Amino acid sequence: MHDPHASADNLGQIPGVQHRFLSRAGGVSAGIYAGLNCGLGSDDDRAHVIENRARAARAVGADDDQLRTLYQVHSANVVDAEAMDPGNPPQADALVCTRPGMAIGVLAADCAPVLFADPQARIVAAAHAGWRGALDGVVEATVAEMEARGAERTRITAAVGPCIGPGSYEVGPEFPDPFLAQDATNEIFFAPRPGSDRLLFDLPGYVRTRLARAGINAHTATGHDTYGDENFFSYRRSCHRHEPDYGRNLSLIILDAKD
Repeated sequence: MHDPHASADNLGQIPGVQHRFLSRAGGVSAGIYAGLNCGLGSDDDRAHVIENRARAARAVGADDDQLRTLYQVHSANVVDAEAMDPGNPPQADALVCTRPGMAIGVLAADCAPVLFADPQARIVAAAHAGWRGALDGVVEATVAEMEARGAERTRITAAVGPCIGPGSYEVGPEFPDPFLAQDATNEIFFAPRPGSDRLLFDLPGYVRTRLARAGINAHTATGHDTYGDENFFSYRRSCHRHEPDYGRNLSLIILDAKD
């Protein structure tokens, strides 16, 4: 049976861990939110979003009340999923979990979702890496929090999910400056856009380089471009169509509940 959602081969090979980078397929929302919009911060019908989130949890084998997501703010803040109040989510952009049966996730609509697992330590994590969060170190902060709970970065497997692709992400000529100020070699993630002063930015490539520099050798990317692929929500595509709002894609990872 064809899975309408995305997944990563490296995470898929880990026993005892389930994950999905969910697409728009299988949801109840309508109009500009058509499909599986999981963003409580959107202006979609709240009952539809709650039903979509329940379906998302079930897609990785979790009970409806075992889904944890954040109030995302493009930061490098990481929280403990087990200690947070799901009814009042903290302002953060990554969460770690050691509790089997609890699904943790991040929302994105062009930013890069990153899922992590250390199967030996039985620790999983999820991070929301837009350009700001990635530049400010959300990947490294997530790895550090995993290590604080017993993970080892040499054992961590990570995957970058569907996000805006390097051929779609136009940025202004001022955009590279903070990246170059941090590391001059970051110029490789910017390409000229022919006939324009705009540049193209390789967000998934940049995030993967941050993973590699953090000592995460087992990393991959699914390669989906949210802007160009109508199966996923895209903030930028919605803007270009002058739509008043946009849906959010949810990416999830979970430790299987022990029998």
